[in-house]
Amino acid sequence: MTRVAAVDCGTNSIRLLVADADPETGELTDLDRRMTIVRLGQGVDRTGRLAPEALDRTFAACREYAEVIAAHGVDRVRFVATSASRDASNRDDFVRGVVDILGVEPEVISGDQEAEFSFTGATKELTGGDDLARPYLVVDIGGGSTEFVVGDTGVRAARSVDVGCVRMTERHLVHDGVVSDPPTPDEIAAMRADIEAALDLAERTVPLKEARTLVGLAGSVTTLSAIAQDLPAYDTTRIHHSRMTLDQVRTITERLLASTHAERAAVPSMHPGRVDVIAAGALVLLTIMTRVGAEEVVVSEHDILDGIAWSLT
Repeated sequence: MTRVAAVDCGTNSIRLLVADADPETGELTDLDRRMTIVRLGQGVDRTGRLAPEALDRTFAACREYAEVIAAHGVDRVRFVATSASRDASNRDDFVRGVVDILGVEPEVISGDQEAEFSFTGATKELTGGDDLARPYLVVDIGGGSTEFVVGDTGVRAARSVDVGCVRMTERHLVHDGVVSDPPTPDEIAAMRADIEAALDLAERTVPLKEARTLVGLAGSVTTLSAIAQDLPAYDTTRIHHSRMTLDQVRTITERLLASTHAERAAVPSMHPGRVDVIAAGALVLLTIMTRVGAEEVVVSEHDILDGIAWSLT
């Protein structure tokens, strides 16, 4: 048994998992799992740099996580950084700050590595069979990028593309610092065209339509599941391994795209940090499901964070 701490720093959020990992039984026992919206990727698509205020928010979360890690007496720590820090010209500032606070250097991993971690985390506890038949297509819709990976017991093909809920929102829905409320038909069409082009790229590497089971990861997908279930609050146990049909995803996406900021914020299960980007994230999922012909998506709360934790065993 090894006590591990995994940190996943993405474009929109930074997350921590402290767990006891037992490679012999394949069990990962959570001791602490938390998420903070820091929007590290704020403006990166436009400026190519991490904003000072985004770095400040991220470092504040790191200081909180350092206290949790110390309190649990963790044996090994791994900090993985994804899309936003890959794209930033000043990522050295980010690296130095993390090392100063946590004592470990953030690994700015490739999209392919990101996809492999996501696949491991999402599928390790799935057993396959007629109901959840292999191969799986794992789709991790992040803030700056989306990872596609097809595999059976291991990865067969993977691809990361630069389409995510924050990137799509900032690219198409933000004008002079103001988010469209709600988006116009032209803005929605432009987002959809970007997503379709990204799917074209993904299909060059990953046989998307060969998959028998679609598994969806990350905050956009889990939030849609909470909405589909009409949960009074975000509930991980109700969301993990829930399923949404294509019709449900389409209905919710259309509603979110037609709603105002106030209407989205009033959804009981909506994290405040997702209010402005959830409609774009929903459109990414809907476009993927339509392209691959998936009638449902299996929602997983276990994702890249769990994959990082397993890599420490």
